Amino acid sequence: MGGPAPHPKVVTMNSSCKRSLVLMFCCLLSLPAVAQVSLSQIVPGTSQTAKTPPAPTDPLGRETPSGTFFGFLQDAQSNKFDLAAQYLQMSASRRQTQGEEISRELLAVLNLMGNLRSISTNPEGTAQVGLPPDRERVGTISIDDRELDIILARVDSPAGGKIWLFSSETLAQIPDLYENVETQQVETKLPSPLRRDILYMPAWQWLALLLGIPLAAGLGWLLVKFVSLPNILWRHHRNQPVLRHWSAVSGPVWLLFGVVIHAIITKLLRLPLLHRHYYYRIVGVVLVIALAWLTLRFLTRGLDILRNRAIARGSAGTGSLVLLGQRIIKVIVILFAGLGILGALGFNMTTALAGLGIGGLAIGFGAQKTIENLFGGVSVLADEVIRVGDTCNFNGRVGTIEDISLRSTRIRTVERTELAIPNGTLATMNIENLTRRDKILFNPTLGLRYETTADQLRFLLAECRRLLYEHPKVETASARIRFSGFLESSLSLEIFSYILTKDMAEYTAIREDLLLHIMDIVANSGTGFAFPSQTVYLGKDEGVNPEKAARAAAKVAEWREGQQLPFPDFAQTEISQFRDSLPYPAPESAVNNKKW
Repeated sequence: MGGPAPHPKVVTMNSSCKRSLVLMFCCLLSLPAVAQVSLSQIVPGTSQTAKTPPAPTDPLGRETPSGTFFGFLQDAQSNKFDLAAQYLQMSASRRQTQGEEISRELLAVLNLMGNLRSISTNPEGTAQVGLPPDRERVGTISIDDRELDIILARVDSPAGGKIWLFSSETLAQIPDLYENVETQQVETKLPSPLRRDILYMPAWQWLALLLGIPLAAGLGWLLVKFVSLPNILWRHHRNQPVLRHWSAVSGPVWLLFGVVIHAIITKLLRLPLLHRHYYYRIVGVVLVIALAWLTLRFLTRGLDILRNRAIARGSAGTGSLVLLGQRIIKVIVILFAGLGILGALGFNMTTALAGLGIGGLAIGFGAQKTIENLFGGVSVLADEVIRVGDTCNFNGRVGTIEDISLRSTRIRTVERTELAIPNGTLATMNIENLTRRDKILFNPTLGLRYETTADQLRFLLAECRRLLYEHPKVETASARIRFSGFLESSLSLEIFSYILTKDMAEYTAIREDLLLHIMDIVANSGTGFAFPSQTVYLGKDEGVNPEKAARAAAKVAEWREGQQLPFPDFAQTEISQFRDSLPYPAPESAVNNKKW
């Protein structure tokens, strides 16, 4: 089963090459270390002098504004208020006595924030208008007519280095704001099991979150049906609106409506800030997927319509080019959807895009053949050299083109095997398109015995020429047969004509019919076909049939006397008389038998 097993030497060579590459890679990685060791040996104290002590790391991750903010939320929502107090800018004595209480109040106030915007992950913070470099605004809270900016301050850590803490100015306003925070009335009317925390969020909110999924799905389905209502009303109208393709995009639109409705329902639940942050990240991912899905459906439907119209107009090459472009666009949409998902999950897209640019250069150098194949396929389709469904000759291999993909062109050969040719190679290959020929050449060479007389040869040429003119499937204007020369063991006659068909199967049937008629003509002329060998006559050999030879000579003499010798050709009046007069297929053929 499968192909032949690889040669043992080839396997050994491949494995040894892989080991050599791995060894070279390890050597390259070790060059800096070797250079450093050598330098320290030559110049004592070099490595100790150049080596800088590592910056102290904070065990709570407070080196960045993002680490401080989310670290506080995680500890506070886990009811670890003693650890949460470590994120507050206050004295040690006050942290000991009031830290847990202020942490609890700060958490309640922070839960009133809207969606979390991007918080800096830079240890230096982000420069903001109206704030000094050691301050960072991470959000704003509005209660009644009051607004409070949540400010983080960068201070010196007792363990060394710099850390970010909730500023003392912000903490001073928390008690007053906490008094204005209204307790959610729904929780006071619920039984105690529903008020129990599950993963640091009340059970009733988890239940409402889960019940909102089928509710949002149902409302989204109703919206989809409402939008498609004109299509339902005008379904039997001849000129249907654009919404006749609505079924192709109804799936992603339903997902989009459902996610938006569920987000609106969730906003009414006032989830805890950290849970809300993670929820909106998930919503962002689903929205990106829904939009990418919708874009792909729109593009696929539109490009399919464009391709079908091009094929209907006879521009099959344009249809193949649209198909290739459709695949390229799908790859681009999926790539941007992946970047959108990374952005929704909170990754730094500036770094990702910079890495994508550098990676693109690396891929460009490493994937030259792939890019060559891509542009090769585009150039071949743009020139309309080949199209899907064409039968072509590719350097001696004949086959029908089944698909032109981004990398290669797949061909079904006459042996029913599948041949894949890279598009880059295809663009530089001499391709013979057999499908686009309007007629097929019929160009056999006849070799006659040397005993054939000139008059026999004249008779045979005239009858074969008449055959070509009479046959309805042979192009009369270009049909000819000529005595072309004396070969080593035969007299050579060349036939040049075109068969009026594009179908190869029909051509083989016509060719067979012509060759059989030519055999009859050769036999009636009294000569025969020559063999590529020498003939040794050991006895009496009849050779040429004298009776038939006399008849042929008499016929030629009759032409001479009547000045009707058909050389170099028949008269035009004679050609018009017997043109297309030969019945094809023959009357005795099974094709003409009406019983069948």
